[in-house]
Amino acid sequence: MDYTISGDLDSWARTLLDDPDMALMGHAQSVRDANLGMGWIYYGLARALRPRLAVVIGSWRGFVPLVLARALADNQEPGKVLFIDPSRVDDFWKSPARVARHFAKHGAGNVRHECVTTQEFVASHAFREMGNEVGLLFIDGYHTREQAAFDYESFRPRLSPDALVLFHDSRRDRLSRIYGEGREYEQRVHSYVETLRARPELEVLSLQLGDGLTLLRHRSP
Repeated sequence: MDYTISGDLDSWARTLLDDPDMALMGHAQSVRDANLGMGWIYYGLARALRPRLAVVIGSWRGFVPLVLARALADNQEPGKVLFIDPSRVDDFWKSPARVARHFAKHGAGNVRHECVTTQEFVASHAFREMGNEVGLLFIDGYHTREQAAFDYESFRPRLSPDALVLFHDSRRDRLSRIYGEGREYEQRVHSYVETLRARPELEVLSLQLGDGLTLLRHRSP
């Protein structure tokens, strides 16, 4: 079976960034020179790690799931992306047909979307049947300290031995107004990441790019 996505990578990136929404949300993208910004990091990590399964929790319009899907397809192996987003900001992810068209537009047939919260997915049969095959976990959902911890700790037993965990929006704590007036909340991913640095079994590296990216891996025994 051919797992490649047609078109060279530069042309694919330019087409992706033709959608204005794909240049938002703090991944340091640049439309002018078709630069995926931190997307190149996500792509490179997925190419190097070659995970059979990448999990993405949260995405405005699918930038990270699409970049990872492209990387896994370029590995020419049966790699898939599980994308979890309950569509709480707006209704974008609530129509399965529209979601399918959105990913198909960019050739990403290897993305499965679950329109649920992490809490709901963890309670599902699909989660109970998962082994420890998650090679890359990208956490970018509801950015409270408690939710970031829940996302990580819930999937920690499902991580493969050489897995990487990525936390987006980890540069600083800040007030978010993404849910509209009266629904502001404190993003505290940065504070949670600082607690992870103190755990001796973890290696933690933060990059001060865009809205911030923190990479985490478990030390080998």
